[in-house]
Amino acid sequence: MLTVLKNGLVCDGSAAGAVRADVWIEDEKIVAVLPAGDLPPGLSGASVSSPDCVDHDCTGLVIAPGFIDVHTHDDAIVLDHPDMLPKLSQGITTVVAGNCGISLVPMVTDEPQSPLSLLGHGQFRFNSLKDYRDAVNQTQPGVNVAALIGHTTLRMLAMADLSRPASSDEISVMSRMLDDAMSEGALGLSSGVFYRQAYAANVEELTALVKVVARHGGVYATHIRDEMRGIISAIEEAALTARVAGAFLVLSHHKCAGPENWGRTSETLPLIEKLALTQPIGMDVYPYAAGSTVLREDLVDGVIDILITGSDPHPEMIGRYLKDVADLWGVSQVQACQRLQPGGACYFQMQQDDVDRVVCHPLSMIGSDGLPHDKRPHPRLWGAFPRVLDQYWRVKGTLPLEQALHKMTGMSAGRYALHGRGYLKPGFFADIVVIDPDKVGDRATYAEPAQFSEGIEQVWVNGRLSFVGRDKSIVARAGRFVMRGS
Repeated sequence: MLTVLKNGLVCDGSAAGAVRADVWIEDEKIVAVLPAGDLPPGLSGASVSSPDCVDHDCTGLVIAPGFIDVHTHDDAIVLDHPDMLPKLSQGITTVVAGNCGISLVPMVTDEPQSPLSLLGHGQFRFNSLKDYRDAVNQTQPGVNVAALIGHTTLRMLAMADLSRPASSDEISVMSRMLDDAMSEGALGLSSGVFYRQAYAANVEELTALVKVVARHGGVYATHIRDEMRGIISAIEEAALTARVAGAFLVLSHHKCAGPENWGRTSETLPLIEKLALTQPIGMDVYPYAAGSTVLREDLVDGVIDILITGSDPHPEMIGRYLKDVADLWGVSQVQACQRLQPGGACYFQMQQDDVDRVVCHPLSMIGSDGLPHDKRPHPRLWGAFPRVLDQYWRVKGTLPLEQALHKMTGMSAGRYALHGRGYLKPGFFADIVVIDPDKVGDRATYAEPAQFSEGIEQVWVNGRLSFVGRDKSIVARAGRFVMRGS
C-alpha cells in the first residue's frame, strides 16, 4: 500500500527550515519526501491514481516526525491499556520507559515496594528484557516502546539492606543483570538517587554500573540526588559518574525546586553548558511549574501547594490540596501527608521563569514524566507536547517551530540511539504526526487532567494511521518494542 501526505509544511526533525512537500509512505517506511506534486522515481501518474495509493490532503497543516517521549513511566501501562490514548492523542509515537531508577525489568514480584509501585502492581513478571520485549510485541500497543533499566530495581533484587552502598559482590550481581539487559536491547541505565531506596548509593556503585552501559554504547539518565539546595553538587556528582564511566548523561526533568531555589537556573544551566564542553550531556524537561511523585513529608514545606493525586488509605482525598486535608483533620500538613501514604501528589515547586529557561535551552529535549497509574494524574500525561508548541512557539515566540519539534523528535532519537526514527527521511519508519498549527495546544488541567489536546490531526505509527484527531479515536495499534540501535 502506498500513501502520500500531500502539500503539507514539512518539518523533518532536524531543526532545519520547514518546506512545502509531500511525504510518501509504503508499508511501514517513508520512501520519499519530495516537493509538492513530484512523483517518486519509478511511479507513474496511473500508479498514483490507482486504488492501491491513498492520499491525504495536508494543505495548511504541519507534517512532522512522531514525538518521542524520552521520560515516561509507561513500562506497565503499555500492557495494561495498550491503546495508549493519552500519548497517541498528543502526537507521541515512541515512549522511553524505565526512568528515575524505576523499571519493570528484571523484577518479578506481586508486591512491588515504593517507588516501584509507581508502575502499578500487576506487571512485575519479567526477569529479562527479552521477555518484556516479547510481551510488548505480542500486545502491540499504540506506541513504540523503548526501555531503560532502573538502578533502584537492580538494588532491590541484589541487596537486602538498601540503607548503605552496595558491596563489590552486590555490584557484580547488578552488573550481570544490567549487562544481560543491554545485550537484549536496553537503551541504558536510569537512576533515582533522589529516592530513599537508592540514596545511599555512592559514586563508586553508580560508576561501576554506568561502565556496563558505556561498553554497550548506552545512555545514563538520572533523577539527581537533590533538585533543591544541593542541586549544584548533585549535578556535579552525576556528571562525574558519567564522565568516568564514559557514557552520555541525561539529567532527568531538570528543575530548580522549592522557593529558596527559584531563579537558580541562572547557575545550573551555565554549569551544564560548561560540563558539555568536556563530556556528552543533555537534559529532559516538561513544560509545567509543578512536578509529581510519591507523597513524601520531606517535600512538605508549608509554602508550596500540594495536590493529592493518589492515596491508598484515603482515596476520598484525591483531588484535594494537602493544606485543606490538614485543616479538615486538624493536623499539620506533614502529619496529613504521613496519614495519606502511600500515595502521590503534584508539587507546585518550580518558578515559571526557570521552567521557561530550561525548555528553551539548546541542550534540552521534551519528556512528559507522566504517571499513568495515578487516579488523578498530572496534566502532563495528556498535554505536555502540544503545550510546548502552544506556549513556546505560538504564544511566547521563544522557540521557532522547527526547533521546538527537533526537541521532541530528532534530538531525542539521536541521544537514545533510536535509529530510523525521529526524522522524516527515506528509509526511516513512518512515525508521523500531522498538526494544525492554528489550533495545536493542550487542554488538560490539574482539575481535569484527562482532556484531549487540540490540533493533533493524524498520528501514524510504523506506517499505519493510528489516531484521528477529529474523532478523538484510535484507528489502529501498530507499536512495537524498539531496541537500542535498531
